[in-house]
Amino acid sequence: MKKAVAIALGAAFGAAFGAGGAQAQSQVTVYGIVDVALAHMNNADASGHSVTREPSLTGGLPSRIGFRGSEDLGGGLSAVFNLESGFNPDVGVLGQGGRLFGRQAWVGLRGSWGTLQLGRILNMTYFATMKSDVLGPNLFSINSIDLYLPNARSDNAIGYLGNFNGLTVGATWSFGRDVSAAGGPSATGCAGEVPGNARACRQFTGLLGYDTNTWGINATYDRLYGNTGAAGGLTSSDNYDRRITTNGYAMVGAVKVGAGVIDRRTDAVSGVTRSDLVYLGASIPVAPRLTLDAQVARRDVKGSPDDTNLAVARLTYALSVRSAVYAGVGRMDNHGAAAIALDAGGTTAPGRTQSGVMAGLRHIF
Repeated sequence: MKKAVAIALGAAFGAAFGAGGAQAQSQVTVYGIVDVALAHMNNADASGHSVTREPSLTGGLPSRIGFRGSEDLGGGLSAVFNLESGFNPDVGVLGQGGRLFGRQAWVGLRGSWGTLQLGRILNMTYFATMKSDVLGPNLFSINSIDLYLPNARSDNAIGYLGNFNGLTVGATWSFGRDVSAAGGPSATGCAGEVPGNARACRQFTGLLGYDTNTWGINATYDRLYGNTGAAGGLTSSDNYDRRITTNGYAMVGAVKVGAGVIDRRTDAVSGVTRSDLVYLGASIPVAPRLTLDAQVARRDVKGSPDDTNLAVARLTYALSVRSAVYAGVGRMDNHGAAAIALDAGGTTAPGRTQSGVMAGLRHIF
């Protein structure tokens, strides 16, 4: 159950800086998700062996615990913060490379003009697919094809996000996008903030979107630079990884249809790679507590046979407002030298078709 903890900061500040000052209050909320799945995939290696496991990265949603709060400063202005820790419930360790608050750690100001943030923040690519990707960070999803999508966060960053009568605008700028060198797809070891090299590990993202009651669309731009020791072949500040996305959704009665295109260009030490990731999905309420989510996707690598097709379906049954069980099936069809696993963070061999089934339990508090 979500717990709202009212902390009277005004009295403490009054004692520290003298009586008679205004006594403001900060409202802090503790929240989280515990989500554990069991999954079985075939063709997990070159010999075609299968694997059954409890995944670490995600089930239906990544597990987390967080603290968010705000203080009314008057005149429509608030001080806000969010500290969010990801963890792997299968073994109980911290996620995001072992960071204490790996998912988010920022403080900011919020007003009618929007929100300004400083710290480790979600960038605009993270927000890009939130409304159009009906599966979200599911174990089987487009995030298996591009593991950056659910991990699009920036260290040492300044961010802005505002909504004006349905029009959404946002941007981030990072002076050093990722200080961690270990811990899976969320850690790329590009600390940045290097004297004499203004482009080392810099990153900037931007978003422009519009939403109505029945449809919405957005476009984003994301460009990140490398430096010595960075992952993904971005070992120089001349190397970069750029994504441009266009995403949209529409309500057809009670059915939500979402689609998008992610155009990616990577200039690494191994050369330039261009690809398009196209996805189409639908979320269908089939009974009062039962929802069917289905999605197809294709990654097309330009000038290469190394393409990949994905098909996923998931059924979710709500036991209550906060608890749910789910089950899903998926198929990842790799061509050429492509070796993308169906399950996020999993394994397969080049050119293999991998199928899988999963089931899990989730509680939100």
